[in-house]
Amino acid sequence: MSEKKENRRVVIVGLGLIGGSIGLRLKAADLPGLEIVGSDSDGSNERAAKKSGAIDRNEHLTEAVRDSQLVILAVPISALRDVFTAIAPHLAEGAIVTDTASTKGEVMKWAAELLPDTVSFVGGHPMAGKEQTGIDHADAALFEGRAYCICPTVDSSPTAIQSVVGLAQALGAEPVFIDAEEHDVYAAAISHLPLITATALFSLMHESPSWNDLGQLASTGFRDMTRLASSDPSMSNAIWKTNREAIIHWIDRFSEELSRIRGMLSDAQDEELFKLFAEVKLQRDEFIANPPRRVSAARGPEVDRQRAFLDIFVGGMMADNIRRVSKIPELMEARNEEPGGEKRRLSLGEKMEKGIRADLEKMEREREEKAKQEGDR
Repeated sequence: MSEKKENRRVVIVGLGLIGGSIGLRLKAADLPGLEIVGSDSDGSNERAAKKSGAIDRNEHLTEAVRDSQLVILAVPISALRDVFTAIAPHLAEGAIVTDTASTKGEVMKWAAELLPDTVSFVGGHPMAGKEQTGIDHADAALFEGRAYCICPTVDSSPTAIQSVVGLAQALGAEPVFIDAEEHDVYAAAISHLPLITATALFSLMHESPSWNDLGQLASTGFRDMTRLASSDPSMSNAIWKTNREAIIHWIDRFSEELSRIRGMLSDAQDEELFKLFAEVKLQRDEFIANPPRRVSAARGPEVDRQRAFLDIFVGGMMADNIRRVSKIPELMEARNEEPGGEKRRLSLGEKMEKGIRADLEKMEREREEKAKQEGDR
């Protein structure tokens, strides 16, 4: 019996909005033998998580991860490197480690550098959240129907990949395989740029000499547009530091689009403006009603959530899943080998959509131009 319980032990490091929501959702599964152990540098978060039912008990970080099969790191990006360093000597052989950070490139490098070869790391990022942070805002339904990005490495075992797929599905999310660099370019466009735009708009209005009058008139449009400006600034700062180049690229693209619209206004191109607004309205309405889908890890129209939950753990039930997951490398292109037999990293150019590849190529040209300008000085 003790061995069975050991096999169903999940450790959540970081008990804020994301970690707390993961705990609440997994506890709601009410699976016999499941034990959720939480660890947070803030003792008040641990107490609140236990009181809310998100965890069964709390332990010190190094004790929590010892002998645990699945470790979920839900700490801010700014703390992640230090957490990797702290847990590395204490992880059990064969342990599976995953994270929830909103940028992936640097995180994958840290994991490769700091975690032992005896464990398997699979990067993760649930595309869900709120502008409010902390365990008090945790919600078991936070991930329902949301994309859950999964970034395997060339060394991630099929068992580890399927465990993280099972975790995502158990949370109610849709697992999506994605390369770390591709993820960061996408995230800069659809997550980080909106945050910057909200911050810039609110700052612009607030710094105006007419702010008192503007603030009195501001209604739902302004509030909706600036909602993300209420995000935790420490988390935002960590995003800038780990995804700077992609964010700058999208700021430049956004500035170009604003300049284009400004030109239409200045030149009184009313018909073109109307056409633009009408087309974008239809495009956004279609996006809301029928968002685009890409190849995901999910199999079949319906996901058995309890079976997905069991897939998190390695055991007798995993045998069929390991065979089924043999098709996963075809999706993620992570285990291709060179003629000499050496593994190579994910081929970004082979798997990315045409549009995002063009953006990466433009970013590369921008880097070359910047280097040339610096060399001419």
